[in-house]
Amino acid sequence: MLFTPYKLKKITLKNRIVMPPMTRSRSTAGEVATALMAEYYSQRSTAGLIISEGTQISKQGQGYAWTPGIYTPEQVKGWKQVTDAVHKRGGLIFAQLWHVGRVSHTSIQGNGNAPVAPSAILSDGVKVFVDVKGQGPESGVGEMLQHTMPRELTIPEIKAIVEDYANAAKNAIEAGFDGVELHGANGYLIEQFIDSQTNKRTDEYGGSLENRLRFLKEVVTEVADAIGKERVGVRQAPLTTLMGAVDDNPEETYIAAAKVLDEIGIAYIHIAEADWDNAPIMSVAFKEAYRKTFTGTLIYAGKYTKERALEAIEKGWADLIAFGRPFIANPDLPYRIEHDLPLNEPDKTRFFGGNTVGYTDYSFYKN
Repeated sequence: MLFTPYKLKKITLKNRIVMPPMTRSRSTAGEVATALMAEYYSQRSTAGLIISEGTQISKQGQGYAWTPGIYTPEQVKGWKQVTDAVHKRGGLIFAQLWHVGRVSHTSIQGNGNAPVAPSAILSDGVKVFVDVKGQGPESGVGEMLQHTMPRELTIPEIKAIVEDYANAAKNAIEAGFDGVELHGANGYLIEQFIDSQTNKRTDEYGGSLENRLRFLKEVVTEVADAIGKERVGVRQAPLTTLMGAVDDNPEETYIAAAKVLDEIGIAYIHIAEADWDNAPIMSVAFKEAYRKTFTGTLIYAGKYTKERALEAIEKGWADLIAFGRPFIANPDLPYRIEHDLPLNEPDKTRFFGGNTVGYTDYSFYKN
C-alpha cells in the first residue's frame, strides 16, 4: 500500500511516502534558497510528497543561522528554482512555514531585538545555531548558544504575525509550491501558544484551552483563505518536549486542536511522534481519537520502518508515512524501501551547514 497513488484533496501523490521537513542550514546571504538546495530536493523527488525544511515567514521568525525565508522577492525567486527542479522530475513539494517564537537569539533577530513569545519565559538549555564568526553556510562553522530571554507579544503584534503567515503562504504559491505546511510542532511559536506550560497569558490568547488554540485557528484560517484550504497542512507533535514546550494534558489539547483543523477543512495533519529512545509512546487510543476527529489526511513521522508504516496504514491510523533521516542519505529512498535494499548511513556532522558533502553527494542504488 505504500506504493499506491494517493489523492490529497486536488493533487495525486504517486506513492504514500513523504519526505518531512528537515533543517539543513544551507541558504545563502539574505536567507535565500540556492541552486544546491534545488539539486538536493530534486534528487528526492520520487517521494509522493516533499515538505521543505522550515522557511521563516519573517526575519523575526528566524531562529537559526542559514535557514531560508519566504518573505522577500529574492527569497521567492530562490525557492522558485527549487520547485521548478522538483516538478521537472515529477515531484510535488509543500513549503513548511515557520516562526520560531522564543527559540532565537538577539544576534539573529538583529538590532539587539529580543525574540518574541506568547509569554516571557526562558527555557534553560534550549540552544540555537548561530554564525558567530560570520563565515557563511559553506563553512559549516557555528556555535550553539542559549536562546535569548523573549518578550511577550502584544495583541496587535499577534495580529501582525497572523498576516505574516498569510503573506508567506501567498509567496509560497508564487514560488511554485503545491501547498504549505504550518509548523505547529517542536516547541516553536504556534505550539508555544497551544501548550499550557509555555502560555501563561491572561487575555483572549491564554488561559482556557479555547483561548490557547485561538492563535492556531486564526493563522490556519487566514492561510486557508489566502491560498485555499486544500493546499494547507499543519504539523503537530503532541508528546514531544522539544524546546521546552510541554502541555499538561496533551491528548485533550491536541484532539481539540484536531477538531478545530477539521472544522476549517485543511488537507492534512502531520503528526511527529516523539522519536528518542525513552520517548513517551503515542497510544493506539490517541491515534484512533485523531482518526475519529479529523476527516482529512493523517501523516505520521517518527522512526518508521517499512513494516511499521504498512501496519499504520493497514490499521487505519495513517494515510501517509514520513521517513526523515533516511531521506538525508538515501535520495532514492522509496525505491530502496520498495525493494528491501540496504540504506546509506547519514553523516551527522554534515546535517547543518556546509557544501555538497553530506548533502547532495549520497549515492543512488545501482543494480
